Amino acid sequence: MNNDLTRAEEIIERYGCDQSNLIAIMQEIQGEYKYLSEAALTLVAEKLGISTAKVYSVATFYENFSLEAKGKYIIKVCAGTACHVRKSGPIYDAIRDYLGLTGKRKTSADGLFTLETVACLGACGLAPVMTIDGEVHAKMTPEAALALLEELRKKEAAV
Repeated sequence: MNNDLTRAEEIIERYGCDQSNLIAIMQEIQGEYKYLSEAALTLVAEKLGISTAKVYSVATFYENFSLEAKGKYIIKVCAGTACHVRKSGPIYDAIRDYLGLTGKRKTSADGLFTLETVACLGACGLAPVMTIDGEVHAKMTPEAALALLEELRKKEAAV
């Protein structure tokens, strides 16, 4: 996230700097910046009059919050039972290799893609399933998944 926290301040102000809206505020800030930076969390704590430790504890307790910058495109591969049985694992592995991800890294070096797994996407009849920015892609194969990513890379190169 850039150092401009103007939008974050606007979000906090819109909620009246009310501590009871902490989670909603954090959700909106993450929606705006794609993650929760240290600077944003510190700002939230200051504006709401609570400790930075409390804000961090909420940010780290809920799995949906991310303290790491995410890519422009968020890829979620379903790891639920139906998808797992229908081979979602090789799809995840192929994408991970394609993006050059190692260790705990989830975002490609170019900042374009973030790869995650989810317990279930609720589309078991279409398994194996993945989403890119919430758009469902059904009956995927490793080859089809990589073709989608190639299309997005070409689109980005043309911009």
